[in-house]
Amino acid sequence: MAEDYSATQLLKWYVESGISEALEEKPINHFLSDAAVENSEAESIRIVSTDTESHAIKPVQLISQSETTKSAYAAARAADTLEALRNAMSEFEGCPLKQTAKNLVFGDGLAGSRLMLIGEAPGAQEDREGRPFVGQAGQLLERMLKAISIERSDTYITNILPWRPPGNRAPTDSEIGTCLPFIRRQIELVAPEVLILIGGVSAKTLLGTNQGIMRARGKWLEYKPEGGQNAIPARAILHPAYLLRSPAQKRETWMDLLEIQQKMSEIS
Repeated sequence: MAEDYSATQLLKWYVESGISEALEEKPINHFLSDAAVENSEAESIRIVSTDTESHAIKPVQLISQSETTKSAYAAARAADTLEALRNAMSEFEGCPLKQTAKNLVFGDGLAGSRLMLIGEAPGAQEDREGRPFVGQAGQLLERMLKAISIERSDTYITNILPWRPPGNRAPTDSEIGTCLPFIRRQIELVAPEVLILIGGVSAKTLLGTNQGIMRARGKWLEYKPEGGQNAIPARAILHPAYLLRSPAQKRETWMDLLEIQQKMSEIS
């Protein structure tokens, strides 16, 4: 019985790490047809692969990072509603994370909400359900909001990345850069009065700072939209997943939450 339990746990760990297929005789390259690679020397390059049985040469078009970002920017700007943006992201093939994720995790909550929260990337449960912050960290976030009399349903919640990195690894700069036009457009379409940036990746990406989360939190900063729109007050807070591992840090987050509550009352 103990051996069966151990095997079950091992299989569960494989699935949550992104290992979803058994070993086969021939290697499977899931990125071959839709790969996007950074190439600073050329706008695009071509590679060839050889079929070992027929020896046929198969050209595969690879797109540079700059072209991928331009494509994402054009798709994002063309979307004039959140639903149109969701569709554009669903059709976008420039981020390899899409090939390993189960679902697009777009956003959840009240369109046009005064308060928008932005995390880093979906986890395993978010990937399965296609909704942000539905795991343990999401449950803690809901309790945090309720502590300052804010219901999750009255907010809009999303992430910098809409696809889960395999094994919950940290997102790369290339992945963040590719998805940045989409999250910027999402902020414009929601048009919140206050932004809450959950965790260091979110804060660094949208505030354009190299400061770690411990230095970024505890003060009001500004997010500057494109096109000369008014800056939005932004507050960086510790990620609920970090608080679950380090409960001693909840005191600092409580102080941030009280400041957020005060700010929301001031601009109401």
